[in-house]
Parts: sequence; structure tokens; C-alpha cells
Amino acid sequence: SVHTYGGYWSLCLLIFINPSLSFCQCTNGHLMCAGCFIHLLADSRLKEEQATCPNCRCEISKNLCCRNLAVEKAVSELPTECTFCLKQFPRSSLERHQKEECQDRVTQCKYKRIGCPWQGPFHELPAHESECSHPTKTGTELMGILGEMDQSHRRDMQLYNSIFSLLCYEKIGFTEVQFRPYRTDDFITRLYYETPRFTVLNQTWVLKARVNDSERNPNLSCKRTLSFQLILKSKVNSALECSFLLLKGPYDDVRIKPVIYHHSFSNDTNETEYVPLPISDSVECNKLLAAKNINLRLFIFQVQK
Repeated sequence: SVHTYGGYWSLCLLIFINPSLSFCQCTNGHLMCAGCFIHLLADSRLKEEQATCPNCRCEISKNLCCRNLAVEKAVSELPTECTFCLKQFPRSSLERHQKEECQDRVTQCKYKRIGCPWQGPFHELPAHESECSHPTKTGTELMGILGEMDQSHRRDMQLYNSIFSLLCYEKIGFTEVQFRPYRTDDFITRLYYETPRFTVLNQTWVLKARVNDSERNPNLSCKRTLSFQLILKSKVNSALECSFLLLKGPYDDVRIKPVIYHHSFSNDTNETEYVPLPISDSVECNKLLAAKNINLRLFIFQVQK
């Protein structure tokens, strides 16, 4: 038997809304999918309230809740409809079917690399490729298509080449930073994050972060973002020009695409503007908000004049 949100039919609805195979349960046995569980913890952080189970209102946290492996096993065997062919398959084998076996799965022409935009069901792929016009195009026609593709590739390579260039600098420093949650002193308090002071390149620094650029009610928004600023706490005799970037910590699974930021620090301009923390989406942001602290790795490169 299933003890959650009214029983079996509520569980089926929960699975339909969120296909995650990971389920947590409160101390009274009520179930939450992993995505909803993280969202509840993030909401409680934003509202400065204790997170509670949506069903019985008991307290929930990462320590109080546990995974229900029996339900996860049962869910993995439930029949689920393929998005493409509409046939029924056990949920545990659905991903493989949709990626590798389904004859109606959406696929792309093998000549996509030279600009073919065709997309269609897999069973139509041989017929299309035998008639595709792109292999017969002239070199002049293909040059325009390849130019656009090269431009996108060039942007990616430029980022990594920039990082490799920074690694050649003489003065490089990095450290693990821990953002801790705090509340403002406003009548309606707002959540922000700040790290303890740390030393890199013989200077003292602090990092601050805020949610959704400090909008009034971020808990009411489905789209959530984090932005941060780097603050120099030491006094300097001359301008300190630096490049810096944040990456995930050694034991975290948050997805961050590296972005290099630049700033010239002095006694008058000792803090940067708030810049986006380059996480992939709101789901990743909720993971960070649900955690007790946010652990990241900071790199600072001093530009030599």
C-alpha cells in the first residue's frame, strides 16, 4: 500500500507531473518527489520559515527526511507511455527505449554538420538521407553555412583559451568559499549570502550574493537566479587589476558554466557590481538555496602591468 497524498491515485498524479524516480518521505511517511522536496526547502529559506510537509505539516529537512526505496522500485516498474510512439513500457526501461530503440523518436540528418536542418522520426531517416540535397551543394553554398557553425564554436573556444591564458599568469590564487545565509534588517527581511573573510594573493576579500537581484518576494517567482559581488577589504597602495571566476566546489554537483569577470580594485572602487552566478537554470538555483551553505571555488588572477 502507498501512504501519500490520499493513496495510489495521488501517487500516479505525482509521477505524471514529475517523472523523477527519486522520492523522499517525511517522518509520517508522506511522499515528495526529489524536485518538489528541494523546492520546498528553497522556499522555506527564502521565507525564513521551517519547511513542512505539504500533507501533514510536520517539519522536513535533509536530515529528517529519507528516501523511500520501496516506492522508487515500485514506480520504476509502472507502465509509462512513450512520448513518441505512445506505447506502454516499464518506467525503468523507458529512457533507453526513447533514446535508442523507438522507431518514432525524433532524430536529425547525418548531414547536420554541413547545415541540413531536417528533423523527423527515426524510421524516415534512411529515406531522407538518400534524397538530402546538402551533400550535393557546392563549396560556395556550404561556406556560408559552415561560417555560422564556426562562429558558435569559436565563442566556446575563446572562453577556454581565455582560461588557459589566465593560468599562465604569475600571480594566481584560489580558495574554497562558503556562502552563509543572512537576513537584512528591513521591516520585510530579505535573504542574502556572505562569506567569511578570506585571504588570496596576500589580500583580504569577501564575497556577497543575493537572490533574484533582491526582488521583494523571490519565493513567489518560479524563475530564480543568484548574483554575486567580490569585495576587497584590504587597503592597497595602487590599483589591483584582477580577473576572477567561480566554479563548483570539489564535492558539489551544481552545474556552473565558467564566466570570467574583470575589475580594477582600488581604495575607492573596492567592490564589483553584482554579476550573475552562471548556473544552468532555476532547478540548480533551488539546489543551492536548499543547502545549509553554498560551497564554491574562487579563482583570482592578478593582471601584471
